Amino acid sequence: MPVVKLRAPLTELTGGKRELQLDGATVRDVLQALENEHPAIAGWILDERTTIRQHINVFVNGERGREDTTLTPEDRIHVLPSISGG
Repeated sequence: MPVVKLRAPLTELTGGKRELQLDGATVRDVLQALENEHPAIAGWILDERTTIRQHINVFVNGERGREDTTLTPEDRIHVLPSISGG
């Protein structure tokens, strides 16, 4: 199964879990599985149309990923909130 790696503050919504194995054929499938397993994170990564929110960056094996990016069981998905400030 693909591995999802999360960074703070998203880990707070998964009970401190930074790395999870979740089943899915696409990035969208895996992120929806994440929401199903950890309901507190629902709405933080995917919006109501199951589109990745603008302030979230998703990378699959180091390359920018989109909702329809297909996955293999060996893939690593990094979910990173955007950092901003002045």
